[in-house]
Amino acid sequence: MQRRSFVAAATAGAGLALVPAPGWAQAPASALPTRAIPSTGERLPLVGLGTWITFNVGRDPQGRRQSTEVMRAFFDGGGRLIDSSPMYGSAQEVVGEGLRQLGSPAAVFSADKVWTSGDGAVQVERSRQLWGVARFDLLQVHNLLAWERQLPLLLEMRAAGRLRHVGITTSEGRRHELFEKLMRTQPLDFVQLSYNILDTEAEQRLLPLAAERGIAVLANRPFRQGDLLRQLQRHPLPGWAAEIGCTSWAQVALKYIVSHPVVTCAIPATTQVAHVRENLAAGTGPLPDAALRRRMAAELRAL
Repeated sequence: MQRRSFVAAATAGAGLALVPAPGWAQAPASALPTRAIPSTGERLPLVGLGTWITFNVGRDPQGRRQSTEVMRAFFDGGGRLIDSSPMYGSAQEVVGEGLRQLGSPAAVFSADKVWTSGDGAVQVERSRQLWGVARFDLLQVHNLLAWERQLPLLLEMRAAGRLRHVGITTSEGRRHELFEKLMRTQPLDFVQLSYNILDTEAEQRLLPLAAERGIAVLANRPFRQGDLLRQLQRHPLPGWAAEIGCTSWAQVALKYIVSHPVVTCAIPATTQVAHVRENLAAGTGPLPDAALRRRMAAELRAL
């Protein structure tokens, strides 16, 4: 089964709000369901756009054009949050070029990272120039690298009004003990962690702690870098997929993630316009309740 494009204009699930993406003239009439960032109340669509690997196209003109078209479809579909990092090769530069080609859409929620043991301020400024934004909406200490040095820098920037939100990231279940400690002791707006239907360790401690502390959550590796979908596509969609508006395994995987009430936004990466539309549609329509979530996880783990 191949991923198929599916665009839906459906009502929001319980606890979600339908609000227009500000500043984007071509946003659809029915905007995507959103969740609030606890620290500021700003609302984000449930599905964002990652850039790891997919936007690392170097100087290849076709790859850059394709990335711009992915971004165009993302904004046209009501998307807002784009996440990148200095670690991602040419991705930041490609994002910046795409934003310029699209007229610097005000809808964008720019999320990037500090990934250095050296001068974080220099790296942040370089990243800002590559994106072409006045300031970032979110900066995160990537995989906790030199967090003792970089996190105070980001908090200082936020206090000075040069940054809107501060966060930390981890992936693939690494360093959760330290991650939890920082969630408990630092004034964070966001955490980013790996969470999908097979990798659910975050449900035990980190997601409940985010709810307790009022911290927004970005979910990375929703498809295990494609491995999850390659595994699932050997099997037919289960009958309950239609009950929650899913026409593909990608939408099933994303629905599981964003139906967790503490997850603010999932950030799948793609090179395909059709997949962007399919991913955004996973944030619309009915979401699985707790009982169906348990069934989904059990059945998919058994495949």
